[in-house]
Amino acid sequence: MWLSPFYPSPQADAGYDVADYRDIDPLFGTLADADKLIAEARSRGLRVIVDLVPNHTSSAHRWFQAALPAAPGSPERSRYVFRDGRGPDGDQPPNDWQSVFGGPAWTRTVDPDGRPGQWYLHLFDTGQPDLNWDNPEVHAEFLDVLRFWLDRGVDGFRVDVAHGLVKQADLADWQEPQEILSGNEVDKQRPPMWDQEGVHEIYRQWRQVLDSYPGERVLVAEAWVEPAERLARYVRPDEMHQAFNFEYLLAAWTAPAQYAVITRSLEATDSVGAPTTWVLSNHDVVRHASRLGLPVAGGRPNGIGIGDPQPDAALGLRRARAATLLMLALPGSAYLYQGEELGLPEHTTMPDEARQDPTWARSGHTQRGRDGCRVPIPWEADAPSYGFGPTDASWLPQPALWAEYALDRQRGVPGSTYELYRTALRLRRAHGLGRGTLEWLSSGDEVLTFRNGELTVLTNFGDAPVPVPAGAEVLAASGPLDDGAVPTDVTVWLRG
Repeated sequence: MWLSPFYPSPQADAGYDVADYRDIDPLFGTLADADKLIAEARSRGLRVIVDLVPNHTSSAHRWFQAALPAAPGSPERSRYVFRDGRGPDGDQPPNDWQSVFGGPAWTRTVDPDGRPGQWYLHLFDTGQPDLNWDNPEVHAEFLDVLRFWLDRGVDGFRVDVAHGLVKQADLADWQEPQEILSGNEVDKQRPPMWDQEGVHEIYRQWRQVLDSYPGERVLVAEAWVEPAERLARYVRPDEMHQAFNFEYLLAAWTAPAQYAVITRSLEATDSVGAPTTWVLSNHDVVRHASRLGLPVAGGRPNGIGIGDPQPDAALGLRRARAATLLMLALPGSAYLYQGEELGLPEHTTMPDEARQDPTWARSGHTQRGRDGCRVPIPWEADAPSYGFGPTDASWLPQPALWAEYALDRQRGVPGSTYELYRTALRLRRAHGLGRGTLEWLSSGDEVLTFRNGELTVLTNFGDAPVPVPAGAEVLAASGPLDDGAVPTDVTVWLRG
């Protein structure tokens, strides 16, 4: 169970602007509540992974508040990336870097005497100043934060922007479009803000801390890194345990694209003795039940809103169910995002005035951002806010059509997406698929077939139905079969 940030925060970016790494925001409770949650989860056989945000703090963090009135070159400012501006009056940013959320990645400060001062780096929102990981004090602080939560019983950490902590020393200009995905190399040079070599020494130190605690503790990298060989470096034996596979998440819904990314991913992680970590949706991307219903299935729009091309809901859900059954049959670890077990689509008609993602404002209202995948999920079709709370006031508005996806409308209903997930997860565990080995049986332009243990997995991407092999037992299917054949955009698990 991975919990997104619950720390005290001004909520400039849904809690990813942390003001205090050793406490709980009153919005969510207290440290005592966190201790109770961890203990009760463990009693139910669940492990708790918490989100750690080490690339930046909130501008409300005590360190940054101390840095603002401090002098250039002071110990307080050295915890962050402060620089003098360019130009005769220093009125130009130190370099041309752009924020991932849109607009410049630098903001100029005002000195205590009211004069314009230095600039500070924020690869995300202005309220998220980047830390300076060349400073030993920053290293020591986060080692202590790790121990604080490990001492409270957490089982590990999902590390936000794991590939961004260290910047190229000269902060060289980068005139290419800013993308959090670092794989787009230009002239064989990596972006100076992503995937720098220094991050690996940080994670070696962190791994030593986790290994010093009893039981199994885990480090999971949110590292938007391509190609797969670069990503695999984060999960070498003395670094992290897992890294989200975003190349897989973004892959097109075609047989050749899926074959290529699955093969590449397994080969890369096998080379360092680590598991591949599969994921189809998360809190930063359009839900795959909508993404796969777009004209270019598998593309990555930065949010969908009123006036944008709308996904084909039926097609998207059909493909999402097939993609999920394909993913859960792969060897390695699989992550599920809350609500995908209900087949939830993106909220694609959210009123723009309700949007909270800083991307919407910083992009000049050209990119709608991530709010559509962060809407509270529906538990009860006829309850206020679908059971999220006692009233209809949820923190982001829920669409009326979500009643049909509510848990109480799907639980115990044969063929529902919820029951499909339950069946697939039960079979995945029973057959040891996560610890298995993939053997390709076919990899054409329209059909993928592979074996994992005693199971054969077939996904039909083509238009024509594909007959189920004679004598094979169907253990699970993402959609109804057509007279013993697998229709388009359906995955089946077979035995025999």
